[in-house]
Amino acid sequence: MNIEVKNSLKAVDYSESMKILEKRVTDVLAGEKKELLWVLEHQSVYTAGASSNQFDLIDKKVNVIKTNRGGKHTYHGPGQKIVYFVLNLNKREKNIRKLLNNIEQCIISVLKDFGIKSQADRKNIGIWIRKNKELYKIAAIGIKVKKWVAFHGFAINVSNDLTKFNAIVPCGIKNSKITSLNSLGIKNYKNINAVIINKFLNTFL
Repeated sequence: MNIEVKNSLKAVDYSESMKILEKRVTDVLAGEKKELLWVLEHQSVYTAGASSNQFDLIDKKVNVIKTNRGGKHTYHGPGQKIVYFVLNLNKREKNIRKLLNNIEQCIISVLKDFGIKSQADRKNIGIWIRKNKELYKIAAIGIKVKKWVAFHGFAINVSNDLTKFNAIVPCGIKNSKITSLNSLGIKNYKNINAVIINKFLNTFL
């Protein structure tokens, strides 16, 4: 498989990124473009996935962008690594559960490189760490599949402002605690983009 890798150093507008992602899905389906891996950051934005509901929006004043990914409400902002992908399952295995498992293991492997032991949760999608006998969410996953092309992606909390999550019920999970590399005392993460790209390509090439 041949995956194009994009690594954006400047923040990318959320709505603009969705247009680029949707266009790539169309091009991949038509056989005109390669699959895609895109690592970036967004400016502060709240988004609502296909299964979101208004009760998960605690602060009714915040502007929320509706999106076609799976999942509910989430927040993206500076210091959070967004990893978008477009993968053609027509040329891979048509197995959504396996795809999700591979993404989970990719994130777990990234975090392991920074000394963080993490785990997936069958009841609550995402990647979690255990601290003081409690689970804290450190990465969110949201996937959409169109004609067996999987896209959207995952987000890893690195040094973002975690108080922004107080305006919503993150991913519809009440009383869920959120953490980040920075909050866990990890200060050296300058190379995280390279680590993410390496782990993803090792998983999906």
